Amino acid sequence: MDKILKKIPEITLLFWITKITATTLGETAGDLLSMTMNVGYAISSIILIGFFFVTVTAQLIVKHYIPTLYWIVIVATSTAGTTMSDYMDRTLHLGYALGASILVTILIIVLIVWRLTEKTISVDHIKTRRAEMFYWTAILFSNTLGTALGDFLADSSGLGFLGSALLITGVLVLVILAHYFTKISSVVLFWIAFVLTRPFGATFGDLLTKSHEKGGMDLGTKGSSMVLFGFLVVLVIYESMKEKPKKLKAIRKRN
Repeated sequence: MDKILKKIPEITLLFWITKITATTLGETAGDLLSMTMNVGYAISSIILIGFFFVTVTAQLIVKHYIPTLYWIVIVATSTAGTTMSDYMDRTLHLGYALGASILVTILIIVLIVWRLTEKTISVDHIKTRRAEMFYWTAILFSNTLGTALGDFLADSSGLGFLGSALLITGVLVLVILAHYFTKISSVVLFWIAFVLTRPFGATFGDLLTKSHEKGGMDLGTKGSSMVLFGFLVVLVIYESMKEKPKKLKAIRKRN
């Protein structure tokens, strides 16, 4: 079996902060393309899915973890996920509830097939090219599900942006507590958190994009994307600097 080196980051607080930033950027950038630039959900989805395939192919080819490339792929999954979810819910008129139900079913199927094939879905045990492909497929659909779930909670459930933000925050707190104080599988908790941090970040994106009258900062999709991109660049540079000593140590061991 084609074995590969570890090519994903360690799951730390930095990972979750960067993940929320990257996926929130994906949402504002996806909305910028589909709505602000009036490209439309269908064409935007085709463009962004193409971008995802290009970036994930590069990620599969490289032999070690490259922070910049990894987070570009995460942004790609989120931008594609945003327009894909909007296309399902708004253009196809499936609605947020049905769209989210379809996506959660697909994600569960991907995780089950991954588990049956690789014997584990832990991100700490991605040692083959096949497992890596399952990983990115799961991430693509989890970020798409996160968009649909966030839209459902904010628009269809009656909770609104503030109510959905408080609900998601509460559930994430429970996930964190479960990780430290229960025996619930850390793998299950990881994927729950991965899905939920997507709509959690989306509420922050709404804060940046919405008008002052709606309680936002009125930066629009363009301004919000620029702010998030700048913050993401800082986080990735910091992570890259942390990775350098590890790479040098690995090189010394090989030599």
